[in-house]
Amino acid sequence: MVTLEKLRKNIPYITSMLFVVLFVYAASSKLFDYQQFQIQLGQSTILTAYADTVAWIVPTLELVLSFFLLFERYRLFALYACLSLMTMFTVYIILILYFSDFVPCSCGGVLENLSWKEHVVFNVLFIMFALFSILELEKRRNSKCEMI
Repeated sequence: MVTLEKLRKNIPYITSMLFVVLFVYAASSKLFDYQQFQIQLGQSTILTAYADTVAWIVPTLELVLSFFLLFERYRLFALYACLSLMTMFTVYIILILYFSDFVPCSCGGVLENLSWKEHVVFNVLFIMFALFSILELEKRRNSKCEMI
C-alpha cells in the first residue's frame, strides 16, 4: 500500500516525468508542423514581431528542460524553469483571451482539442504540480543543509 509520505516524496519525480511527456510531445508537435506553428504565432497580436524567434526558442526550451528533468541533480533548477515557462504560457493565453481581437491556435495534437479556458486550467494544474515539487525538493535540500 502506497503511503501518503511515499507519494509526497515521489511527487517531484512524477511531476518531472509528466513535464517530460508534455514538453517532448508539445515540442515535437510544433517542430513537425513548424510552418503552421510559425504562422499561428505570427497571427498573434502579442508575438507578431517575434514569431520567427519564438517559433524556435519555445520547442528548443521544452526539449532542453525535458532533458534536465531526467537527472535528479538538475531537477530543482529544471522545475523552476518549467514553472516559469508554464506561467508565461498561461499569462500569454489569458492576454490573448481577454485583450486580443483574434485568438490563434498554436497548440498541436491533443492539446488543440482543448478550449482556451480549458487550456488555462490544464496549465494551472501543471503550475501547481511544479510548485508542490519545488517545495518538496527545497524542503529536502534545507534538511540536508541542517544536517551538515
